Amino acid sequence: MITQTYKIPTKQGYYGKFGGAYIPEMLHQNVQELFEKYLEIMYDTAFQSELQLLLKDFAGRPTPLYHAKRLSKLHNTNIYLKREDLCHTGAHKINNTIGQILLAEKLGKKRIIAETGAGQHGVATATVCALKGVECIVYMGEKDIERQAPNVARMKMLGAKVVSATSGSKTLKDATNEAIRDWINHPNDTHYIIGSVVGPHPYPDMVARFQSVISQEIKWQMKEKIGKENPNYVIACVGGGSNAAGAFYHFLDELSVQLIAVEAAGCGVNSGMSAATTQLGKPGILHGSKSYVMQTDDGQIVEPHSISAGLDYPGIGPLHANLFDSGRANFLSATDKDALDAAFELAKLEGIIPALESAHALAALHQMKFNAEDIVVLCLSGRGDKDLATYMKELEVRDNL
Repeated sequence: MITQTYKIPTKQGYYGKFGGAYIPEMLHQNVQELFEKYLEIMYDTAFQSELQLLLKDFAGRPTPLYHAKRLSKLHNTNIYLKREDLCHTGAHKINNTIGQILLAEKLGKKRIIAETGAGQHGVATATVCALKGVECIVYMGEKDIERQAPNVARMKMLGAKVVSATSGSKTLKDATNEAIRDWINHPNDTHYIIGSVVGPHPYPDMVARFQSVISQEIKWQMKEKIGKENPNYVIACVGGGSNAAGAFYHFLDELSVQLIAVEAAGCGVNSGMSAATTQLGKPGILHGSKSYVMQTDDGQIVEPHSISAGLDYPGIGPLHANLFDSGRANFLSATDKDALDAAFELAKLEGIIPALESAHALAALHQMKFNAEDIVVLCLSGRGDKDLATYMKELEVRDNL
């Protein structure tokens, strides 16, 4: 009998001792409106009908649960890939943006802002804004604009305005800072579509619920394929952690299912160029919630590093902080090189080129020991089109060896 739930935060937005809403007074109205209305709107019958229809006909759900036979043979186990890379826009991000644009519509908001790192959330936000004919402004770090040029072009083609964040490390953290500043200045007409399970309550819970369609599908697809709903392992990469939250959600209270979260170790956990938050961070406040944060002794944010723009973040969502702190999930890390090796391995074994973020989850397979009868589900959160420039550079290096 379950005596606690890892899924649902307290009324104040806490998962264990992590979460909450640490916000400036000027944001209180925005956040309070969401808090009071999000669950009522999300579970309204008409809202759910439109959401499910768009997930099916626009996003392309359900995504396949693919038995990767050659990858399974390599690891002497049974590996299934949850193919979020086959969603419209190329990643899981569309699940959340469809939900939030419908929510914004119900709240009467006419202007949408978002932050993005790898660009997938930005593209997904621009996509749903085009669908609904709503103004869209996406904040993106200057560094990420350079390394994710194809996604920048897609956002602009979809009608979004892309604003460069030029402070700090010029990556996801700084884009989030700029988006929050915008929201403070436009409290009445603007909805901020946060792309991960971060930010002030109710965002971590709201985004996790929209992404939970991933694990909801995994359960019935497992039942259909092997006759039981629960795998032995669920593996996903974690930056802020939205794909992991979605892949874990319906298994969080199923204690027989081992949850494996994989962070970006960058050039090595202790190299000074890493984004392995649970190994390097300590409890602190970042972007409106209490979680594990990479910071100095006096509370200054330590700049993260990852080859994958989507994992280049100095914190994790409070849901994941609680999973780490409680021991419910096991947190591993993979270096830039590990991720590149795993991406090339999957491409050659299964004919699938993954996003660099997803490649970190794949890299963890080499750190684990499986039994031959184990069932392993890995969330392939995105496709590798956006990372081709990085892969091409790596190909040149490998060709010259």
